Amino acid sequence: MNFQRGQKKEEPEINLVPMIDVLLVILIFLVITTTYSKFSELEITLPQAATVETDHAEDTSKVIDVSVSATGDYTINLVPIKFASIENLREALQSAAKNQENPIIIISADAKATHQSVITVMEAARLAGYNQVTFTTEMTDNN
Repeated sequence: MNFQRGQKKEEPEINLVPMIDVLLVILIFLVITTTYSKFSELEITLPQAATVETDHAEDTSKVIDVSVSATGDYTINLVPIKFASIENLREALQSAAKNQENPIIIISADAKATHQSVITVMEAARLAGYNQVTFTTEMTDNN
């Protein structure tokens, strides 16, 4: 039963002003709550493989060899480390140093080892106060 025959139906409109207001409030909220993180970069010069023949008799006592396997297992001077937390690695490095002042830490990592496992060794050396860290390279024959 339509009693209003002569009146035209009013077309519904979408009022955009409240929608724009809500979107503007959401945008302001996102801008205010966003945290901007600053990334720091390390400038690393990768080592070159070369053979140098020197007398390592006095240097081998100051060297600590750290090996990182593909599975992330650590060995320090051929002694496996059971727990691979940074604190345990730091303690193992300090006990391997035998009260030497600043030993040279040589990191030998498997090619399939994760970057984090190598960074963990570097962080443990930093916490132990050792700043001489180097990496071994493997020389390939290109014939």
